[in-house]
Amino acid sequence: MKICRFNDNRLGVVEGDNVRDVTEALASLPAASYPFPSHDVLIENLMQIRQAAEQLAPRAPTFALADVKLLSPIGNPGKIVAAPVNYKKHLAEVLGDPEIHNDNQISHIQRAGLFLKATSSVVGASDGVALRKLDRRNDHEVELAVVIGKAANNVSREDALDYVAGYTIGLDITIRGPEERSFRKSPDTYTVLGPWLVTSDEIAKPGELDFSISVNGEVRQKSNTRELILGVPELIEFASSFYTLQPGDVIITGTPEGVGSIKPGDTMFAEVENIGSMQVAVRDAQEG
Repeated sequence: MKICRFNDNRLGVVEGDNVRDVTEALASLPAASYPFPSHDVLIENLMQIRQAAEQLAPRAPTFALADVKLLSPIGNPGKIVAAPVNYKKHLAEVLGDPEIHNDNQISHIQRAGLFLKATSSVVGASDGVALRKLDRRNDHEVELAVVIGKAANNVSREDALDYVAGYTIGLDITIRGPEERSFRKSPDTYTVLGPWLVTSDEIAKPGELDFSISVNGEVRQKSNTRELILGVPELIEFASSFYTLQPGDVIITGTPEGVGSIKPGDTMFAEVENIGSMQVAVRDAQEG
């Protein structure tokens, strides 16, 4: 199932070029009171939401996808876990380009570990990217994003996929410079998730997906997740050995070679096999 959030926090089921409004399914979520859960309650209760959505969909109002505003499919992620230099060719690219590494220490992912991005950086495809620090290089990075479905602590790679709720496309926008990585990657709008969540039952082999990104029609990055240094199961094992992953936590798995700069007025088009595609506009943060 393809599940999206759209317009004014509506819940939808995507079918072809249309979305069915199944917001009524949210009534099946348990009531919450302060202090509210720090994870995503919808993802925690995804099975119930799916069942309710399936019952509602045949009679639900239908909208054209082209006419709705697509929000991040994950409304309340507790953590955005990111994998640095997780493709061999990208590692070589980073090491060979001073404009990318800026004399920062670059290590193999097994040594460098993972890093966190601010959840306040998350937006959906229709929100677009608002660039800051325009005197510096801002780069696109396209990635497969993995959404955790249940609490995962010290999970083995053999069992890791059992903890996945689904997959989406991730754009990890990056300001180049000397500061620590998570700082430069956490401005508002610098984590784009979308266009929707594809439930894990529809993607049996996340390690065999073609994906790409183009800017203004020019293909910049094109690869396959089989080129990952640490695949999805290994990343879940690695992350959960340090901290518990919670429902709605997102792992962006790393980007391949071909990272490049973007500027206000650009249009990015990202695509991942078996998930879909999204178009994302780039603007100047100073212009709102």
